[in-house]
Amino acid sequence: MIAVRWWFGAHAVRSYKHDVLAAMLNASDRFAARTSPVLEVEAMRLADGPHVECEIEISAEPKRVWELVSDISTSVRHSPELQEVEWLDGADGPAVGARFSGRNRNDVLGEWRTVSRIVEMVEQCSFRWEVVYGDRTSGEALAIWTYLLEPVAEGSGTRLRHGMRIGPARGPLHDFVEKYPEKEEQIIDGRLALLRTGIEATLAGVKAEAEA
Repeated sequence: MIAVRWWFGAHAVRSYKHDVLAAMLNASDRFAARTSPVLEVEAMRLADGPHVECEIEISAEPKRVWELVSDISTSVRHSPELQEVEWLDGADGPAVGARFSGRNRNDVLGEWRTVSRIVEMVEQCSFRWEVVYGDRTSGEALAIWTYLLEPVAEGSGTRLRHGMRIGPARGPLHDFVEKYPEKEEQIIDGRLALLRTGIEATLAGVKAEAEA
């Protein structure tokens, strides 16, 4: 079972489809219909620092789970949004400061590309990267993604948390909310619903690979 903690979430995108508002509202309605007791839900606005996080328990040691989550290609195999990734600047593996590009797609937002930089790596404990504008190597993040690992079952299992928080940099979602300010909470709800789907799918895929 995947447990879900909701704060508020967002994601930088290149462009929006014409009917994205309706799609976001529909996604928000679907989320409301499937909300379970494990969720913490509050009014959602960009000013609140949107964030969503899910967790899952895996019957595999943290070392094995770490091998998967620190490999940026793992999410490509399981995420419904992330289509491909590529190391930049000659990097060939994860390290603090390393950058990678990503190509993303979903039926609501269309297709967009990102550049991310790794900002934290603590082996078998935490892996964090920030989505940034273009080729920047410093400055504020549009979004911050995190994996957190915790040993369970006397070290034979792993509790894995995966989450995303909107960063301080201004992104396209801000522009969209400003265009429809009366729908801000529903728009954020809808994006959270899409993010939750992707995070859950990724965690389930990591669990399947780790336990195989």
